[in-house]
Amino acid sequence: MDHTFASALVLLLLVLDPFGSLPIFIAVMRGVAPERRRLVALREAGIAFAVLLAFMVSGQGFLSIMHLSERSLEVAGGVILLIIAMRMIFASGGEIYATDGAREPMIFPLAVPLLAGPSAMATVLLLASRQPEKLWSWVGALTLAMVVSTVVLMSAERIRKLIGTPMVSALEKLMGLVLTAIATEMVLAGLKRYFFDSP
Repeated sequence: MDHTFASALVLLLLVLDPFGSLPIFIAVMRGVAPERRRLVALREAGIAFAVLLAFMVSGQGFLSIMHLSERSLEVAGGVILLIIAMRMIFASGGEIYATDGAREPMIFPLAVPLLAGPSAMATVLLLASRQPEKLWSWVGALTLAMVVSTVVLMSAERIRKLIGTPMVSALEKLMGLVLTAIATEMVLAGLKRYFFDSP
């Protein structure tokens, strides 16, 4: 399953799932002083971006060291995305990454795994390994997707008040449905390459 810049951007936005992350983000940031929230959101988004960029750039080397094929990564990535999509559709999710609220979050749970979770890591690794000649396109798509996600999360309270919690939940489920189709396509493409395109 080859991607263009636009399709990679959409895939990354679905995987990062900023609207689906709103309830968790709001709950975690509740214990942070209001004047610190924007700075904390920017810091955590920056950490998540650095983690995903590292996975993207070192993708081919990681596969070589671990003796993994692109086909197995594609199937594994599709399975992970499918699990995430199911969680988006069926889980209420507000307390998945619960914290004690007594301290400012650092890396966990906002940067990792809320933004740079297993599905996002597998996705950027797969993009870079399948089409390494388009690495700069993938870096651009990741950057733009992270900027959008950061803006959404920084506007979390305003968005929740504007459209309401039920609409946020509905958007998450809609994104989950789309991501289910993408995950299924990735699994099928990986199996096809394994059974029909392998040497």
